[in-house]
Amino acid sequence: MLPETHLVLHHTHAAELRARATTHRLATAATPPRDLRVRLGWTLVEVGLRLATAAPKPVAAV
Repeated sequence: MLPETHLVLHHTHAAELRARATTHRLATAATPPRDLRVRLGWTLVEVGLRLATAAPKPVAAV
């Protein structure tokens, strides 16, 4: 591939990535913050994992 062609493809890809980043930035700025929902969700995941894992069996004294 010619270097000029590679450079054009690089610039095109970089422009597409910048456009996607701008779109994402604008979309996340328009939505309300979800800090409480995120913390509550991860807390529920942690509780569920604790309930799902088996408790360690006690070691018998010899």
